Amino acid sequence: LNSLLFALLASCHAGASTPENVNLFLREPLIPVYPGWEDVDMKKVKKYAFSAVLDTSYEDAISMVTGALKEEGFGVLTQIDVKATLEKKLDKDFRKYVILGACNPPYALRSLEADLDVGLLLPCNVIVYETDDKKSYVSAINPVVALETIESEKLTKIAEEVSVKLQKVVEKVGESGNK
Repeated sequence: LNSLLFALLASCHAGASTPENVNLFLREPLIPVYPGWEDVDMKKVKKYAFSAVLDTSYEDAISMVTGALKEEGFGVLTQIDVKATLEKKLDKDFRKYVILGACNPPYALRSLEADLDVGLLLPCNVIVYETDDKKSYVSAINPVVALETIESEKLTKIAEEVSVKLQKVVEKVGESGNK
């Protein structure tokens, strides 16, 4: 039962810089303000994600993201190597690309207690991929937008709190990956 509960606790989603600014950021695209932010193609900045381009290797970016997630209370439950999967299943070459399934267990539990079906939207996905110019692109889901499909005040509040943490992750790797 504990392992099943832990598996169900794979929840998450993305954030804003401070609790009082949550609503300012959650419904608008993130426009990071740190060295390298101007390299972000604004056509790719989406309302449903928090993103940054890092002037660092793909491998270092994964390490930085994993460390920043840990500092904000998240573990990585899944790591999908998209490049390797596409090579194996379709014999297709693809850029270096990973999907990290991040989970913050206390928030996952609160979310599941509010609505058991929220598990369909968990864990929080964070992606890292190598850009054409050998930089790294990092993006985390915005949980407020992701959970708009479930009309629940409780889940919206939880999503706003998780969003703060996930945006901190993206901001932290954006700042340290562009020094």
